[in-house]
Amino acid sequence: MEWTIWAGFAAGLLISTVTAPVGVSGAVFLLPVQLSVFGVPSPAVTPTNLLFNVVAGPGALWRYRRDVALRGGLARRLVLWTLPGVVAGAAVRVFALPGPSVFRVLVAALLLPLGAWLFLRTLRPAGRRTGFDGGEPSAAALAVLALAVGVVGGVYGIGGGSLLGPILAARGMPMARLAPATLAATFTTSLAGAGAYAVLAAVSTGPVAPDWWLGLACGLGGLFGGYLGARLQPHLPETFLRLLLGALAAALGALYAVQALT
Repeated sequence: MEWTIWAGFAAGLLISTVTAPVGVSGAVFLLPVQLSVFGVPSPAVTPTNLLFNVVAGPGALWRYRRDVALRGGLARRLVLWTLPGVVAGAAVRVFALPGPSVFRVLVAALLLPLGAWLFLRTLRPAGRRTGFDGGEPSAAALAVLALAVGVVGGVYGIGGGSLLGPILAARGMPMARLAPATLAATFTTSLAGAGAYAVLAAVSTGPVAPDWWLGLACGLGGLFGGYLGARLQPHLPETFLRLLLGALAAALGALYAVQALT
């Protein structure tokens, strides 16, 4: 048990330090560690990841607390529309997608092309870019996107930021603007998702409750890592942040694709 706690703390610290600058809590990158290294059963791995987000989230948000983007309209709209989605996603995860195999396939199908798209578009010279780089989507498009990502986040236990970040970044939104907003959405939806899983655990016979000790250990590591990553963000070039986000998403999608095929 002791080695698991310290290993979880170290994993949360390292992952959050790398992902917080690009607006991702790191939960989606913690999933393969929890499944393969710590052996957390499915679907209990999802609420464990949501618990990580709840504990780790305030670290980066505290660093961004004076940022205008954290209090802007984008953050409010993302929070408003991802909240109902994450509750619906929790129910889907418990009653329709309990096994890890389908879970890995869906993660690979979403993140691999999305990460590769963002990475390649960042490398493409500005003059050759197309109309996809439109900045913030319309209010209706953003609502549909946030709701869908909320459902996916509820199913995966990732809060949605790891999907919202690459999508909005690929449209040309500055990282300094989207990172605080997606982290705020991840934190609030994780609170709602964790509450939903607590209710569902009372009516389900499967392993739905989180691994409390591991989730808290990872979350404490993420609390410090998120703060460090948020401090680093203003000192990192925009192009580097976009390439980092695209590479992380594509690498994780490839990892899940390999696991799904073996």
